[in-house]
Formats: sequence, structure tokens, C-alpha cells
Amino acid sequence: MFITHLVIATILAATTGAGMAYVAARSTVNRLRAELDEAHWQLSHDPLTGLSNRAGLRDAHRAVATGRPHPVTIMLIDLDSFKTINDIRGHDAGDAVLEEIATRIESLAELYDGCSARLSGDEFAVILDHDYKVAKAAELFVSILGFAMDIRTGEGTLTVAVAASIGVAVVSSTDPLDTVALHRADTAMYHAKKQGGNRHVLYTPGMTMPDGPPRRGPRPRDLHDRNTGPAA
Repeated sequence: MFITHLVIATILAATTGAGMAYVAARSTVNRLRAELDEAHWQLSHDPLTGLSNRAGLRDAHRAVATGRPHPVTIMLIDLDSFKTINDIRGHDAGDAVLEEIATRIESLAELYDGCSARLSGDEFAVILDHDYKVAKAAELFVSILGFAMDIRTGEGTLTVAVAASIGVAVVSSTDPLDTVALHRADTAMYHAKKQGGNRHVLYTPGMTMPDGPPRRGPRPRDLHDRNTGPAA
């Protein structure tokens, strides 16, 4: 498509004069820019919720890492018992829940001048470019995400509620995202799940969770859930 636009501009330049060529070239550049912007958006965003995806989260992390080192807050959010909604109500209902949860997370993140992302099925992340009153912020996330919601299904309107386990880690803006920031938040979230969910846990030095594969594989807390009870 890019080549087609450029060919048209070239033909116009040769046959209609400089004025038309300028207009055609300007139109081509604008069209190419719009297409590149759209391609970048698709690469960095989740198609279901419109939130950033993992690539978009890395972009956001790079942005907060600029300048002098300073504290930043990472929240890793996992929905409790979301699998039950998918299994009983179907994937359409599950998608509707995820869209509503994403809207709430995005609004809360913006309230604290942060950015949000969907990392996988029912796992979300938030980056705050500060460490101001993070415990109160996390409490608000847990509370708002737990409010009941009305979703439309093939059977009509359904009222459901989900809870969230949130791991919170305060790190330096210069710390690596995956191996430090997300890992610590993941560890804290494991403890939130272990304590029954519907809560947040702040990472503290020395906090651990069972050994397991890297984040791109099964999550350690999921392995724990398989051994101790229903998956959350």
C-alpha cells in the first residue's frame, strides 16, 4: 500500500506539474503517517480492551525511566476466580467482564497519573511515576474493581462481581521492568492470592514465592493454585 501511494504521487508529479505534485506528496505523507501510527497502535495495544499490551507497558516504562533515578510503583493485578465466569457463563461474558475491568483500571491509573496495560488473560499492570501513598491507591483499586457490574450475555443482562489480588512493588525507575519490577510485583501478588485474594500486598525485601519458569511460562502462583485448589 505504501508503494502504491508513492507511485501515484510520482505519476502526478510527472504529468500535472509541481502544484499538484506537492498536494499529492503531502497527501501521501499524511496517509503514510496515519498508517504507521495505526500499525504502531496495533503492536502496542490489546485489541479487546484497548489498553497497552506488554510492548506498550515497556514503552511506558522507558518513558518513566528517563531523567534522574526516582521511585516508581508497579502494580500487578490478577482477577480472582475469573476462570469460573468463563467456564459457567462463556467467553463472551468473560470478555465483557475484562472490558469493564480494563475501563476501571484505566480510569484509576489516570487518577494517579499512571498508565495501565493488559498483560495476559486476566492479568493487568499499572505503572505510577511516583511512590506517593501507594497503599491507599492499591486499596482503592481493590475496592473499585470489586464493585458489581452488569454485563450483557445471550441470556440477557447479568450482574457479576469479581475480586482482585494486587501485588505492589516500589522500585527505582532504573530497575529492569521484567526481571525486577514485575518480578517483585508478581511475588507480592502471589502472597495476596495465598492470603485469600481480594487484597493487595506490598513487596518487602526477602519476600519469596516457589521457584518456577520465567514469566513467559506458567506463573508460579498458578502452579501453586493447581496443587492447592481451584485455579483463580
